[in-house]
Amino acid sequence: MDNKYDTRNVFLVGLMGAGKTTLGRSLAKRLNLDFIDTDKEIEARTGVSIPTIFEIEGEDGFRNRESQAIEEFSLRGRQVIATGGGSVLRQENRDNMRAHGFVIYLNVPPHTLWERTRNDRNRPLLQVADPLRRLTELFTHRDPLYREVADLVIDGGRMSAQSVLQQLIREISARWSL
Repeated sequence: MDNKYDTRNVFLVGLMGAGKTTLGRSLAKRLNLDFIDTDKEIEARTGVSIPTIFEIEGEDGFRNRESQAIEEFSLRGRQVIATGGGSVLRQENRDNMRAHGFVIYLNVPPHTLWERTRNDRNRPLLQVADPLRRLTELFTHRDPLYREVADLVIDGGRMSAQSVLQQLIREISARWSL
């Protein structure tokens, strides 16, 4: 068996609102693995929200914390890890995810993401005059990076969460001989 699958880490990547946390929790439960949401872990460790971290430390400060969390969690194994939408921006994160797990890109079109996130004030990158335009820009920039790191690309915009979950379980089970 390929060594990267022996760790039993599954990384979920994609833009904000793609369903990484929701699907990650369900997937972890079905595979009997621990679940980690890197954004929630960063909030728990700092005692403040992601928007507050952005306000105090800027995006770069947040990305430093994110890289540290991904490195730490990637070495533990036996987890489903929902990463922040910008986790792929740093080469070190892409390298860690590729080396220590199976990476799934939840590909969701910007308009669907906008519908899912338009009332969420906890997303600092969307606190702009035109959030749909911002999501489109983020998608255009990050999509190639998500694809670069992904072992599997799932179209999360056209299927129900339950259908996506079933497909993920089939794909992972086939690779891990569960």
